[in-house]
Amino acid sequence: MSTDLDFIAEALPAFLSEAEEQIENLEALLLQLEHQPGDAELLNALFRCAHTVKGSAGLFGLDAVVEFTHHVETLLQRLREGQITLTPALSTLLLRCNDQIRALVAEAGGQPADEEAALLRRGLVAELQAAAGIEPPPAQGLGPVRAESVAAAPLRPWHVSVAFGSEMFRNGMDPLAVLNYVRGLGSVPHVVCDVDGIPPLDALDPESCHLAFIFSLVTEATRAQIEDAFSFVRDDCQLHVLSPGATPAQFADLIDAMPGNPRLGEILVTAGAISPAQLQQGLRSQQAAAALGEPALLGQLLTEQTGLAPQVVDAALRKQREQRRSDTTPAASDDQRYIRVQAQRLDAVINLLGELVIAGAGAELLARQTGQRPLMEANGQISRLIEEIRNGTLQLRMVPIGETFARFRRVVRDTAAELGKSVQFDIVGGETELDKSVVERIADPLMHLVRNALDHGLETADQREAAGKPAQGRLTLSAHHEAGIVVIRIADDGRGIQRRKVLERAWARGLVEPGTVPDDDAILRLIFEPGFSTAEAVTNLSGRGVGMDVVRSNIEALRGSVLLDSVEGQGSCIEIRLPLTLAIIDGFLVGVGVSRFIFPLDAVVEVIEGSAHDVALDARGRGIVELRGHVLPVVSLRTLYGIDGPAAPRGSVVVLKAGHTRFGVLVDALLGQHQTVIKPLGRLLRSLRGMAGSSILGNGEVALIFDVPALSHLAAEPAPRKPAADPATARAYL
Repeated sequence: MSTDLDFIAEALPAFLSEAEEQIENLEALLLQLEHQPGDAELLNALFRCAHTVKGSAGLFGLDAVVEFTHHVETLLQRLREGQITLTPALSTLLLRCNDQIRALVAEAGGQPADEEAALLRRGLVAELQAAAGIEPPPAQGLGPVRAESVAAAPLRPWHVSVAFGSEMFRNGMDPLAVLNYVRGLGSVPHVVCDVDGIPPLDALDPESCHLAFIFSLVTEATRAQIEDAFSFVRDDCQLHVLSPGATPAQFADLIDAMPGNPRLGEILVTAGAISPAQLQQGLRSQQAAAALGEPALLGQLLTEQTGLAPQVVDAALRKQREQRRSDTTPAASDDQRYIRVQAQRLDAVINLLGELVIAGAGAELLARQTGQRPLMEANGQISRLIEEIRNGTLQLRMVPIGETFARFRRVVRDTAAELGKSVQFDIVGGETELDKSVVERIADPLMHLVRNALDHGLETADQREAAGKPAQGRLTLSAHHEAGIVVIRIADDGRGIQRRKVLERAWARGLVEPGTVPDDDAILRLIFEPGFSTAEAVTNLSGRGVGMDVVRSNIEALRGSVLLDSVEGQGSCIEIRLPLTLAIIDGFLVGVGVSRFIFPLDAVVEVIEGSAHDVALDARGRGIVELRGHVLPVVSLRTLYGIDGPAAPRGSVVVLKAGHTRFGVLVDALLGQHQTVIKPLGRLLRSLRGMAGSSILGNGEVALIFDVPALSHLAAEPAPRKPAADPATARAYL
């Protein structure tokens, strides 16, 4: 008993994770079916998701999940069979039921039970039964899963053969628990465990499953219902179900699909073609014939004594020969296996990889100092291998952002219905991959931006028709890779931002001096100020002035940037630019005095090499330089951060990009590309503007990593003087 409890405790987290995935799939499929209500493949996939949750919950004895999901499954079966049609009201009911399944799974994970939710579920069960055309039972409550039965069917003995895959245990499944669940369909008078597939003890892997069972199942269930009972482990087992009165051809097919067995009689017993007693009788007859000097074949004796079809005996002999040949042939390895890895273990590996990168940089520095060519070449090879390991390991944490985008279909649907708006929601670039930790932290800012676009951006159908637009608004959520970063856009074709209204609200709140009219970009940036809102009234969705400033802060905390573009009357587009990963990046190392700084390499556009005195700076270290006919704002790191020491006779300007903005940074020395392991800033440096983190160099020194978007705001302040440099003297190197 304690072993079963230990199994449940160890495997429950895997169930919770898988159940959450299936629940997300249920919601996505329901929303997709609203636009394709007659799609049979989507309906089948929807049913499989619900059945998987129900079956997996049954393995862990989670009766509440099983009982409620069973009613959902019944309605979905009616939809699959075409007895009822999916309507918007029915889709809403199923979405509400999916929310309750999620709540039940959360309770299984330790969340306190909600009595009001239990009452709500009882009401949902009644609605499900009414929608499915099922007469509710006299007593209220969920009742046992199998209390609702169709017309009584005669009990029939089925022959079931199942061989579980070697990955069963690693996937958190217990074969005995599966059989216990199947036994609920009826009675099992006879069961045999086929042990011939178990390897010798010295070659046995205790984490691999080698179990196979053959049993009779006396039940009124249909073949589909029996096979469905195995659906949650269907990809990890070989299942054969023979109906009562199976033909010899069916038994032959079963024998061909069985795992190898060297003995003819055991093959026939395992397949269910004969009973163990009949085999013993045949063996005794064979021994008696041998004693009389008249040897007989076992297959021939069994055919004569039991009426066994010769076709079945031939299949068993063929299986026996195959097994003998395979004993002399090495088994082919399975290269397409998947394993689940806990995120904490992967994080630990990446942390160790970061330390390896730092140690490798130190070894490379020492090798250069020695000047020994063989040592430098060996360290170069090690550095290349470390870089390949880095790229491969970081790739393990990459996940498609489409899984996060898909969650917003439900948000758009419900919010649009609440606001009385018709909205077409499109997802573009869902296959774009991003670090899982970034994906998790970007979900809340995206949620606010999507709801904000629905509330403030898109108009009602009447307002859109009055403006000459289609009655249905359009909201697009897209993502794509661009120069080592991920660009996410939330675009709508709504009313756009009314700049005059924003400016009047800014005057009233003292954010802008009354009467002053900034440029368009500056007006749009006011929306991200704390407490700023243009809503006329406070609603459940907006109007409190809390959100857009938090969105910007959360995105900048991920070393990203957010840009806003809007055309009044045509719509708005918010663009978020994020790094692919937060762990290890390619950096560009520069020096200012004795200090070292790192720019993310993806943000570096080019370098202008020339005299430091060619750039005119004000007292705060800001200035401008002309580059190919364009004015480029420049900031001096030495002046900005008060770095001591004499300036270099010749400095360089590193041109950086932050979104659509380009600016220059004046530095003393260019130290080249550097693999950068990002470390958090200490408490004393967290308030330092323009910094995103720190890194340890190969010589043990600490270099600060710049937050390029924040640094761009410091550089954008206008300089009082014109540039003194002759543009013809500046040389640009890509």
